Amino acid sequence: MAQFKTPLEIYKLLPQSNCRQCYLPSCLAFATAVLKGERQLADCPCLSAETAALGDGGSGARASMDRNMEEVSLRLQGEVAGIDLAARAPVVGGRMVGGRLAVTCLGKDFFIGVDGTVTSECHINPWVTVPLLRYVLGSTGVAPVGQWVSMRELADGQTWNPLFVQRCEAVLQRLADAQPHLFADLIGMFSGRQAPPVFDADIAIILAPLPKVPVLICYWRAEDDLGSRLGIFFDRTADRHLGVELLHTLGVGMVSMFARIGQQHG
Repeated sequence: MAQFKTPLEIYKLLPQSNCRQCYLPSCLAFATAVLKGERQLADCPCLSAETAALGDGGSGARASMDRNMEEVSLRLQGEVAGIDLAARAPVVGGRMVGGRLAVTCLGKDFFIGVDGTVTSECHINPWVTVPLLRYVLGSTGVAPVGQWVSMRELADGQTWNPLFVQRCEAVLQRLADAQPHLFADLIGMFSGRQAPPVFDADIAIILAPLPKVPVLICYWRAEDDLGSRLGIFFDRTADRHLGVELLHTLGVGMVSMFARIGQQHG
């Protein structure tokens, strides 16, 4: 892993085309953001996986992002402490248990106390708690309609789609290619279910990272000269529960968890 000391060291690895697909004005601006920990080298959609891997941990970007997420989580806990949890329970598809709001995520119960703290028998991290708390605060309560769309088809989804493809779909595709048993594990460990044939996929499963925000994962096996493909789809109502930035965060947290489990089992 590289230990970058200046933006120019990072800039030399970039395409230097100022394509703005990272949503920053230039490659030098992106390099500066990576050095500060505001972006990851892998956020450049033009880099190969090998080049992007040079930045894993080297600039402290991941640690900085985790700290930022922790700060956001603490702020949201304060906001949740000021609402009526019992009133929100039926809206978000939760239930009250011992004075706490219980919300089932991927088949596991997470409990939100009156002070906004989140507890669970599962591992707790900000990449889970931030979307969960924002969901409790802002969900409209609309029920899923069973119409599946890609990230780019949601409101403002075009902006976040390149990062979502790179950091969620591509990561999960590589994991699925390497571990054929992955989808059976996801169904068994996270209360997933097989979906009826969707988009002519070879495998299609539905998971519920939040009660009213299901996701559909479709996988197409490699065939002849065509490589494998994987897509993550949302119910058309997803952006009425979370903005696309937090849907992206939810996807990153979910896929990262799957990857860690895959590494342990692999």
